[in-house]
Amino acid sequence: MKQDWKPGTMIYPLPAVMVTCGSSPEEYNIITLSWVGTICTNPPMCYISVRPERHSYEIIKRNMEFVINLTTEDLARATDWCGVKSGRDKNKFEEMKLTPGKSSVVNAPYIEESPLCIECKVKEIIPLGSHDMFIADVVNVKADDKFIDLDTGKFDLDKARPIAYLHGQYTGLGRNLGKFGWSVEKKSVKTKI
Repeated sequence: MKQDWKPGTMIYPLPAVMVTCGSSPEEYNIITLSWVGTICTNPPMCYISVRPERHSYEIIKRNMEFVINLTTEDLARATDWCGVKSGRDKNKFEEMKLTPGKSSVVNAPYIEESPLCIECKVKEIIPLGSHDMFIADVVNVKADDKFIDLDTGKFDLDKARPIAYLHGQYTGLGRNLGKFGWSVEKKSVKTKI
């Protein structure tokens, strides 16, 4: 039997990402978000939702650019710390010993230690209530060479050990259950010789 609960955001797990912003080293900042996702493939678009009172909100709104940096088990502490400390009071790059990289297309830094960094240009800001949604075009992706399979050229995110946010907890991702389409693949028939 199921219970009725009041409406709430119970869609889990979510990505746990560090979003970087700022057009100069003096304003560089990192905000940890889980309200983030893909909204379109062609053209590639994504979104982040940010509370207007957050320090990064005004930086992103002013510059209309940001970078989504995927996180890993190795970055879990920095991910949490950057989510609970304010960039008004701390230089998060220095405090967490993270390296700001120069993005190729946007005027916002990326995190060198992140395995995958998604450069974004804001297309529209939609006020929703507690959060405003920044809808953005993906204009470039930076992938760390050490996670690219040399034989296939594909990015091996599992090798990077990504983390997710699960109802107040950061968690590593479990074992692979199957690739897209595995449930309908035809099984090869083995014949005895």
